[in-house]
Amino acid sequence: MSKQMFRSGTSIGTNVHEAIQGQSRADFVSKMSISLKEASETSFWLVLLHKTHFFNHKEYQSLRPDLDEIIRLLISTIKTTKKNSL
Repeated sequence: MSKQMFRSGTSIGTNVHEAIQGQSRADFVSKMSISLKEASETSFWLVLLHKTHFFNHKEYQSLRPDLDEIIRLLISTIKTTKKNSL
């Protein structure tokens, strides 16, 4: 499970990096949307690893706000880009 979280967590940054290099706004939004999906998957693994005591409560509390902020930033970026594309 921790390997899955590592994969989805690092995929967030990879797809953001690819989005920045995007060939169009649509490509940018697509890659950012993939990043958001990966962040959602990372959230799932984080909760599961906490519930199975892989992460103690302090570790979970340390990671959760950062992941929530990443998700908020991705949502905002996607919405703003779509709005400005109209």
